[in-house]
Amino acid sequence: MANITFSSPVMAKDVTVYAVAGDRGTILAVAKAHKIPIPFDCQDGECGSCLVQVEHFNPKAKSAVALTEKEKEVLRQLGKITKDEIANAEVNDIPPRYRLACQCFVRNEDIMVRFDGDKTVPQKLAVTHAAARFKGGLEISTLPEFFSYAAKLEEDAALHYDELAKAMADAGNESVAKLFGQLAEFSRMHLAEVKARAGSIDVSKSVPPDYAWPDHATPERAAVWASDTSMTRLGGLKAALQGERRGFEFYRAIEATTKSPEVAAAAKEFVGEEAEHVRILEAWITQEEWALKHAKTAENA
Repeated sequence: MANITFSSPVMAKDVTVYAVAGDRGTILAVAKAHKIPIPFDCQDGECGSCLVQVEHFNPKAKSAVALTEKEKEVLRQLGKITKDEIANAEVNDIPPRYRLACQCFVRNEDIMVRFDGDKTVPQKLAVTHAAARFKGGLEISTLPEFFSYAAKLEEDAALHYDELAKAMADAGNESVAKLFGQLAEFSRMHLAEVKARAGSIDVSKSVPPDYAWPDHATPERAAVWASDTSMTRLGGLKAALQGERRGFEFYRAIEATTKSPEVAAAAKEFVGEEAEHVRILEAWITQEEWALKHAKTAENA
């Protein structure tokens, strides 16, 4: 018998579940049974997507640690296990810090399981009871109001990226100026899509002239440090990613708290689109990091 406590930034709070050792198999099986959002893909110890950190509340207690060859190889590739940890597991029955949830079986001990969540897909915000009753910020209750704020969000984002592009060009940082120019164009494309979805709704009417965003900045506004004229292209992408994530959270909060089913349905569609924008930027960041890494390798060769 064991208590398993799951902890993650994508959860509103830690969750402890009761599991009978051996009866429910792996940590991943327990997580799925209790709707704990540990990411997973292959479920066969080959992809590494279900990586977790396991903390044993009695670290001196020894129990047979069954590390499969697949799990050892994947953990090695991820840089999450050392030769000493493998030896300790196989010779001294001391478990390593990191495991694959699909390969780690529940035993008769209490453990803490920590995980980051799927970084390739923005996680849904953990909406607590307090958040559902929150009366501050923007309370959007009609479709005209929703589409008006959505249009204003994209319009403000485009203007902001234009300002950043000009600042970078004036400083001679042409590559980042070009990037911010492209992002401004994307925001204008998204603005056109919002207006098309709004149909006959006049998106200029429902936003008051003295409107103000939370924190006095549009949700998709890039981070303050994006104005650093010495910024690299990678830095510009990361700054833009922060803005897109805030846009995702903005629509997710509307979906979670609005009392209007029509607004909730529209916000849900925009959540999906913002998630796609985040995935695109994350892919660009990965490509840029790969290019920089291999460029350095070539220089050192």
